[in-house]
Amino acid sequence: MKIKYKIALYYTLSAAFLLIAFAVLAYYFSAQSRRAEYLDRLEYRARSIGAVIIENDQVQIGLLRKLDKTTFQDLYQESILVYSTGYQLLYTNMLDTAVRTPRYLLNYIREHGQYHHNDANGETVGVHYQEDNVSVIVLVSSFDKYGFQNLQNLRRILLVELAVAVILLVGIGYFFARKMVQPIDRLVEQADQINANNLQNSRVAVKGKDEIAQLGANFNTMLQRLSHSFDLQKSFVSNASHELRTPLASIISQLQVTLAKSRSGEEYQAILQSVLEDAEGLSELTNGLLQLAQSELNRQEFVFTPVRIDELLWETAEQVREKRKGSGRIDIQFLRAPEQDTLVTCNGNESLLKVLFINLADNACKFSPDHTARITIDFDDRSILVRVINSGAGIPPSEADKVFEPFYRGSNAQQTRGHGLGLSICKKIVQLHAGELYIEPATEGTVMLVRLPHE
Repeated sequence: MKIKYKIALYYTLSAAFLLIAFAVLAYYFSAQSRRAEYLDRLEYRARSIGAVIIENDQVQIGLLRKLDKTTFQDLYQESILVYSTGYQLLYTNMLDTAVRTPRYLLNYIREHGQYHHNDANGETVGVHYQEDNVSVIVLVSSFDKYGFQNLQNLRRILLVELAVAVILLVGIGYFFARKMVQPIDRLVEQADQINANNLQNSRVAVKGKDEIAQLGANFNTMLQRLSHSFDLQKSFVSNASHELRTPLASIISQLQVTLAKSRSGEEYQAILQSVLEDAEGLSELTNGLLQLAQSELNRQEFVFTPVRIDELLWETAEQVREKRKGSGRIDIQFLRAPEQDTLVTCNGNESLLKVLFINLADNACKFSPDHTARITIDFDDRSILVRVINSGAGIPPSEADKVFEPFYRGSNAQQTRGHGLGLSICKKIVQLHAGELYIEPATEGTVMLVRLPHE
């Protein structure tokens, strides 16, 4: 079922329910008011009869008979019964009719002073009336003909009004539901025309300041993010394909040339050494791609534990030296001694942090003329500050942000072997740890600053 039909249906049902509830309550309270009013009239009638027939401490039944003959009955189908305190019937206006009143009812009226009862035949009121030393029991019954006619008319009016109101509610509900859903229908039509080919230039029209307009604005923002993600994905696939194709083409061409004719042992050894270097480069690229894919995962995918950054850096230095086969040198020093271990402890994933500092230290060794990376450890009230410094050619300020993009290589790295993945991996790992990674201005060389929150 469409939303506009649901809105119209729910609106009609809720409004109809409220109208029915109000109609039922109106009818119920009208019926209760009629009953209470008519019982008051019957009680007044019974007490008036008692007051008429008691005079001078005697019961004057003749006066009541004379009044009954000379006056019109005030009530429809009225019946009057007058009993003495000994339960003897003194008077009734029901001629030629056998009168039977249960003794327990007369006892109840005498003990409690009054009695009210209603059924399908009408209402009955009994009173124990006493004046001086004389008392009687008077029962008056009648059918409220006009009161029930008024209730019946009220019931008809309410039913007709409810039927008309429900019909109007259906039409009004559908009209307003269609008006409310029109912006959503337009949004659906425009969104249906968006595909991968026109995603970059596609937008939905946004009007007003309501929730639907906010939905349209958020949808446009999502389109921008998707367009940016698609562009990055295309660039990534293109660059990855190019980077993978280059070493593979080099390996294939060298092997084809080698197999073209017989060669000496020294030539085979030189060619195999070149192929090995290309294979190692291909392995590094593959590992970089895997690390980049891993860094794209959400924070919830990793286990975070307290990690001592200084201890991690000492382990990292040893792994970098092994990776560079002893040609790299790592110099680590504290700018000031921490008073507490928590000042140099970060809540993070140890494996990812190792990848971060190995990449930074290896880059520093690679671009330093003396293959030395200098690492300093500092801290402030909120963060651990790790600076990785190399003494080589610095990164131009215009490229300071671009070097963190996948496969981008700065102008100072064109003559150095690499794939442009290391810094982008480092950036994403730092972001997973709610930290910051950026290049600090320096007069010479490059200073990479890692800011990680400590415990």
